[in-house]
Amino acid sequence: MAAPTGLLLLTSPSHQLFHKVPRILHYVSQKITQVLYIHLHPDLEECLQNQHGIDKNVCIPPSRSFLDFATKVYVESSKIKNFPDTRILLRNTGGRSSSHDVPLLHSVQEIYTDSGLPFADVTSYLKNWILFPSEPVMHQLPYSLMANSWSQESVLQSPSITDVLNTYHHVVLGGTFDRLHVGHKVLLTESAMRANAKVTVGVTDGHMNHKKTLPELLQPCGNRIQDVYEFLHDVKPWVAHKDIIVPITDPFGPSITEADMGCIVVSQETRKGGAAVNKRRLEKDLNELDIHEIQIISDDHHGAHEEDKISSSSQRMRLLGSLLCPPEPDPKLPKVPYVIGLTGGIASGKTSVCRRLEKLGAGVIDCDKLGHLAYLPGTDAFQDVVKEFGTDIVGDDGHINRKALGAKVFADKGRLTVLNQIVWPAIACKARELISQYANEGRSVCILDAAVLLEAHWDDFTHEIWSCIIPKKEAMQRIMDRDKLSEDTALQRIESQMSNEDRVQRSHVVLCTYWQPEYTQQQVEKAWKELQSRTNSNTSQL
Repeated sequence: MAAPTGLLLLTSPSHQLFHKVPRILHYVSQKITQVLYIHLHPDLEECLQNQHGIDKNVCIPPSRSFLDFATKVYVESSKIKNFPDTRILLRNTGGRSSSHDVPLLHSVQEIYTDSGLPFADVTSYLKNWILFPSEPVMHQLPYSLMANSWSQESVLQSPSITDVLNTYHHVVLGGTFDRLHVGHKVLLTESAMRANAKVTVGVTDGHMNHKKTLPELLQPCGNRIQDVYEFLHDVKPWVAHKDIIVPITDPFGPSITEADMGCIVVSQETRKGGAAVNKRRLEKDLNELDIHEIQIISDDHHGAHEEDKISSSSQRMRLLGSLLCPPEPDPKLPKVPYVIGLTGGIASGKTSVCRRLEKLGAGVIDCDKLGHLAYLPGTDAFQDVVKEFGTDIVGDDGHINRKALGAKVFADKGRLTVLNQIVWPAIACKARELISQYANEGRSVCILDAAVLLEAHWDDFTHEIWSCIIPKKEAMQRIMDRDKLSEDTALQRIESQMSNEDRVQRSHVVLCTYWQPEYTQQQVEKAWKELQSRTNSNTSQL
């Protein structure tokens, strides 16, 4: 039976381990489900023999070969579906610190190792670096995984073991760090390995994120800061300090204010940023930082619309059409039909998404059309609207002139609120009638298409909320092209509505129509397939 948290101790010589990483990770992925810690100590048995005792604090030097191996492990782990959160420990690199006794954030239940030492000796060694609240179960990796079957070519391609890294008292880096992926982990690992005392991390916030792909799906800055802190705390606890993992709203943050910094770690994409930091530091009479650059990690499985490197942007794109958070069951709602509240701002592509869902089998209720019906002559809403706004809004045909009514309400938010208080309940009543009609027809899923779904509180009679979003600039361009409006007018219409961020915070599924129609279709089909799975599961439990 698989355990939630495990530790993998690898002790074989690095040139032997390098090519075995994929099959070792595949094996361990079947044993551990949530968090996998990895402790590397190549040639451990030989080191311990030289130290004449198992309980010696045997360290390994921070080296390029260690980082290359760590990168290999992270990259290979990313290729395995549903691989547990992986953290390569650096507690045995460099000098020993008293904070090595800080426990891991997740309690280890199982240990897997390639070491030939007695398990008692392995446990004794590990306890020099890791505090175990309870005794884990030890397992030997199968011989078939560790058999010496590597080729001469793989040995020649293995990393050097002689390149010791320069280390510094204080290291700085920055980034978005949204949903930590292997690129982030490699960046943080190099920073932590080079740091002897402190790692300062600037985490982008505010307008720094506006140009990111799908910024609405970014985790809150506080969550991203916590993720970075927890990673560093586990990996090398004495360099992790909560007060120096901070939000930044400009490209520099604390990197141009702290005199004791010695190094900045950057990616290939942000090297120019490192140079800009040094320019500002020199202007402030601070020391120039050594710049260490990590390579971009390619994504062999990226989609047609995604970046060809491992990135948070691609991860956020992969969230489109997926369930972001489980809906809370509402016992007051009937089980059938299952009602999806679909909302989105002006020009967000909501109508095209509705058409796609209808083709897949969903019943659709267009609340905009219901709004036209809500105050037809003879209805209570008609009488209330005329009484409130005057008979001059009634046209020659006896119907309410929408343009005349609009002129009275759209320039006055107070008057618009009054109109909504009259019309929204009438629309809700008609929507409920149609939901009941779909239930009688045997429809299993119904889409409530409403731009003001959340403002009108119509989500009270839906099971889930789905939102359509597009970047503001794209929405403006669509409005200008479609409605022949000026840029200022288009912007006013967008900013008069609920923001994408607010919609996404309350949504279970998010869709984006910014890219080609084929990609929108993929998102819709993905969302529909997952919905069918959820609703079928719920039905089977009745």
